[in-house]
Amino acid sequence: MTPLTSKQRQSRATQERLLAAAFEEFQLHGLAGARVDRIAERAKSNKRLIYIYFGNKEQLFDVVVQRSLEKMIDAHAVPLPDDLPGYAVELFDYLEERPEVFRLFWWRHLERRDTSEVEQANYRDKVARIAEAQRAGRLDAKIPAAHLFAFLLGVVQSWSLASDALRDAAGEDATRDRRRESVREAVARVTGTSMG
Repeated sequence: MTPLTSKQRQSRATQERLLAAAFEEFQLHGLAGARVDRIAERAKSNKRLIYIYFGNKEQLFDVVVQRSLEKMIDAHAVPLPDDLPGYAVELFDYLEERPEVFRLFWWRHLERRDTSEVEQANYRDKVARIAEAQRAGRLDAKIPAAHLFAFLLGVVQSWSLASDALRDAAGEDATRDRRRESVREAVARVTGTSMG
């Protein structure tokens, strides 16, 4: 592998600064509210480089979402479907520790419904693995695999979507540990799996 030249290293560093700044801007303001000027300023760069490296704001948004999705996929070690409650808790923890990632994904969901091949492949794989476990008798097959996975995701995201009023009403039951265990229990019940 040929080492990078000084100019290539500088270019790569600039791209990384732009991506980090874009992540911050998009998770705060979404695609429609994000401003290229603010991204360039935060990255200590000029906005022309955004267009050179990424094409336009929408393409930059897609790259930022894609990278965030890939990081999230790479962070999950619990094998599906062997421990669906464990997977749900791991995903819950990931999003609790990174609320900005959840916000970014929500903005993408609200503003840009097209999905990437990586996202489609990720979901196809998970649904196929759940369906295989159902065929093998390891998971209840009464609920279609895609529905089961959608329910799992809904449970995981439920507290991220909850209003502050609901959190206040929950009182002591809204602690992270309590919410975490509720996610585990709810997913175990919905999926018909044991508490792993």
